[in-house]
Amino acid sequence: MTSMNKHTLSVLVENKPGVLARVSGLFSRRSFNIESLAVGETENPDVSRITIVVNADSSPLEQVTKQLNKLVNVLKIVELDPHQSVQRELLLVKVRADRTVRSQVLETVELFRAKVIDVAPDTLTIEATGNPDKLDALLRDLEPYGIKEMVQSGLVAIGRGSRSITTGPALRAA
Repeated sequence: MTSMNKHTLSVLVENKPGVLARVSGLFSRRSFNIESLAVGETENPDVSRITIVVNADSSPLEQVTKQLNKLVNVLKIVELDPHQSVQRELLLVKVRADRTVRSQVLETVELFRAKVIDVAPDTLTIEATGNPDKLDALLRDLEPYGIKEMVQSGLVAIGRGSRSITTGPALRAA
């Protein structure tokens, strides 16, 4: 029996309306919960990269990947190994930080190489980037002060080294 694993897929698609809906629809129709989704243009404005993190068994995921490949606007799909890719998320978090605890909150911010981006009399808004484990650790350390509000981007990831998935024969002309 296979266990559920997190998989990070980098999907290159034509930068056209409706493509994201078709790609995400394929996952939802098969009852996959997308844990993270980030989309943006690549170095080629005609091509977007969708980074999808999904928790799934390998064989059902393989079926979805085959069906994704059949979508006309999908150019290339690569599963990114966490050890062979750089993975980052952005976190914005508003924390209670009145005068009595502000210096401790600032120490935590510095420890995680985060930045204070907004200051109010009773709160600090903090920006942090990093891998999901780092951001989870930051949130655990900030939790005792009181998290008033937070938002996280989806994971973005790119392969390590000089190889690129946006070049080469597998990329159809957009």
